[in-house]
Amino acid sequence: MANIAYPSFLELDIPPASYEEARIHIIPVEMEKSVSYGGGTAAGPRAILEASLQLEAFDGRTVPGQAGMYTHEALRCQADNAAQDLQVIASEVARVLQKNGLPVILGGEHTVTLGALKAIIDSGKKIGVVQFDAHADLRDSYEDNRLSHACVMRRVHEMGLPFVQIGIRSLSQEEFRFRRTHKIQSLDAADINTGGIPAEVLPWDFPEHIYITFDVDCFDAAIMPATGTPEPGGLTWYQVMDLLHRVAANRTVCGFDVVELAPIPTMHAPDFTAAKLVYKLIGLALS
Repeated sequence: MANIAYPSFLELDIPPASYEEARIHIIPVEMEKSVSYGGGTAAGPRAILEASLQLEAFDGRTVPGQAGMYTHEALRCQADNAAQDLQVIASEVARVLQKNGLPVILGGEHTVTLGALKAIIDSGKKIGVVQFDAHADLRDSYEDNRLSHACVMRRVHEMGLPFVQIGIRSLSQEEFRFRRTHKIQSLDAADINTGGIPAEVLPWDFPEHIYITFDVDCFDAAIMPATGTPEPGGLTWYQVMDLLHRVAANRTVCGFDVVELAPIPTMHAPDFTAAKLVYKLIGLALS
């Protein structure tokens, strides 16, 4: 059964399925080790699950939750061993993949992505990664930590996975040079503001199977203030929805995460926005 301390995703409208019968596996990960400004990401998974109770089961097109949803017990991370935590995440995701389930990771800080990707790589599936974010996350190390949330996509690059960055509007000089040297594909927030959203967001030769990692600070700070480093100049809800539909067109979403929500007490809108984003992504992955 799901952890009784956490509600199951959307449980008021859709009763949780059993582990064996569920197609959708919600995995909360309370990881918060390397936040560099505002804290609170460990509370993100609970906030998303609680906000999900207010969602409509009908997402405007279908009822994705009818495929069967199971909310796992929260993965509570060790204080001093990020590598061990990533292995725990990888093991949990691997079990879901073995039963052809859709892993949905609720962070927690962005580092959780690496655990999920390890499991997918180990399964033998060839994938590409689509990153929605305000920050490039391409530093080799940050505050003497190569597993910092600020280094996630640098580690993804080292895994040999192709990836595309969407919504970036803050990066260091080191990251700027790295993107240029390695020809990292990107559609930055300024490009979207100037030229709009192109018909084809992903390169023609991008892998058929994709993993989406969505840092909530991709949204403009006016929409998503509840994150560690809210950046101005971000994307709107409908821009994100348009981008996600174009990204998922002719691709198979084999898993995704939504990370870096740092709930603000008494401010429910960001939590609800994150929960609705999760459900929209589930719908896209199942379509």
